[in-house]
Amino acid sequence: MKKSIDEHAKRFSEHADEYDDTQDSPEYRAAVTLVVDHAAPGPDDVVVDLGTGTGVIALALSDDAGRVIGRDISEGMLERATEKATERGANAVSFGTGRFRDPNVPEGVAIDIATSNFAMHHLSDDEKREAIETLSALDPQRIVLGDVMFFGDPDPEEPFYSPEVDDPATVGVLADAFTDSGYALTAVEMIDTQVGVLVAERTTRT
Repeated sequence: MKKSIDEHAKRFSEHADEYDDTQDSPEYRAAVTLVVDHAAPGPDDVVVDLGTGTGVIALALSDDAGRVIGRDISEGMLERATEKATERGANAVSFGTGRFRDPNVPEGVAIDIATSNFAMHHLSDDEKREAIETLSALDPQRIVLGDVMFFGDPDPEEPFYSPEVDDPATVGVLADAFTDSGYALTAVEMIDTQVGVLVAERTTRT
């Protein structure tokens, strides 16, 4: 991780109010659509959305899921997500502090689906592996990850990320991490050579 968790949290809190307005690239919008479509929760499913930010994914899933738990490191982002949920009357979703290696899921709550969009790329490759291991310990049947990721060699002149704060992985690194944690990739969606969505299904039970 190129910056500490506290530094990332502070940076996102400072931009929480205008964050939704800045995420207007076609790649980001495509990732949101694909993550929501592949998550496809049913009325009895419990979803955890990690790196939930202002709740874009969590709120989109809350109409169909039985329960959605949004987790983020940034208090400012969580406040904005909660405001949006209240404005929309989205009673099936709740937000609170949590991180990839400590999702802070309430004890006794069984997770069916885990999602994350444009958040894991802040971690180093080793931290991504740890994060996926932690996700697998929650034992969801499906994990849907939308993020900045490399399908080939990134163009250093046109990065889709901020090299000073972001640390994207190759698709291969992420695929290996899922496999090692008992999941198989069932869909690989390339939106851009530097942006994609991976869908992993549980192959072994914990």
